[in-house]
Amino acid sequence: MAQSLLSYDVTDLCLGKPPLRCLSASSSSVSDAITALKSSEDPFLSVWNCNHDHDDIADCECLGKISMADVICHLSKDEVHTLSALNSPVSVLLPTTRSLVLHVQPSCSLVEAIDLITQGAHNLIVPIQTKTTTKKRQQNDNVSITTTHSNGQRFCWITQEDIVRFLLGCIAAFSPLPAMSISDLGIINSSHAVLAVNYNSSPSLVVSAVSRALTDQTSVAVVDNEGDDSSMYLIGEISPMTLTCCDETAAAAVATLSAGDLMEYIDGVNPPESLLQEVRNRLESRGLMGLLSLLDSISLSSSSPTSGYSSDEEAPARAFGRSMSISTRMARKAEAVVCNPKSSLMAVMIQAITHRTNYTWVIDKDGCFVGMVTFVDILKVFRTFL
Repeated sequence: MAQSLLSYDVTDLCLGKPPLRCLSASSSSVSDAITALKSSEDPFLSVWNCNHDHDDIADCECLGKISMADVICHLSKDEVHTLSALNSPVSVLLPTTRSLVLHVQPSCSLVEAIDLITQGAHNLIVPIQTKTTTKKRQQNDNVSITTTHSNGQRFCWITQEDIVRFLLGCIAAFSPLPAMSISDLGIINSSHAVLAVNYNSSPSLVVSAVSRALTDQTSVAVVDNEGDDSSMYLIGEISPMTLTCCDETAAAAVATLSAGDLMEYIDGVNPPESLLQEVRNRLESRGLMGLLSLLDSISLSSSSPTSGYSSDEEAPARAFGRSMSISTRMARKAEAVVCNPKSSLMAVMIQAITHRTNYTWVIDKDGCFVGMVTFVDILKVFRTFL
């Protein structure tokens, strides 16, 4: 029964998890973060207060996590001074709220972990209980990435998705909860409580909304009003997880395109050539030569002839800094993942996990935008049941 779940702790969720790849807040720049993210299979990197080129700091603490979406928002906000933005310390990418990433002991119970997540934590940092190892570094274009800290300690992290996956594996213990609708459970956040922009919203509104979505671990709904303010129709979304699959040149699109055009730009692996040219024209007209140079330099370097690659080798993607295989595997379409108010709790959990999101949009039978359900909402229901 559900009571047996009270005996589980976070180590049960850590099985098979790889050690975190870490950047030092004191010695890494935004440019270093870009290099490290492009070479990583994980869309997120952790940032720590320690620098293991020097052994004078005994206590290592994770300050937060970053992704390419953080880089893109940073560059799009500092659009006039692109070079200085690239050379800024990696700490500028971190949110101001330190409680988003919390250290916990291996003995932390599943229930305690759920409480921390529902109270606002994004990730829980857990020591990996293994034998002492020697320091291991990876060199990526002179960027030092370590997975081992003082005294040979390594860490992994627990996410909202990890806990929801674990609960889904024990779903029979919560009967009849899984079969209840999200409407009956009262866990739908209304459209007035979620991040939404109009299809024609300006770039400044989009940047602000995406930055907020990064902090909330949700997404930005792109909606349309057909003459009646009370009826909004969900057209698509601008997801931070989709931006994590882009390279830094997407900052040029975020800084210049409306919400609708940006959806089209980030939808898929390569943006349409017409939109690329539109971005260049707008950068030139606004005198944003730093972003224009960044866009052109990376587009030129990644559009080199691919004839030198054998049929078994990956040619580099033209518009994205990640390999084609990673972009294809991770990139999600701008088409939103939706359910309806009568969808069961279990169906919504499976849908969100399948699409690797922390949320699902809710629309009614007429296609009108109702709101969204998040993993935090779902975890609160399970916590009450426990």
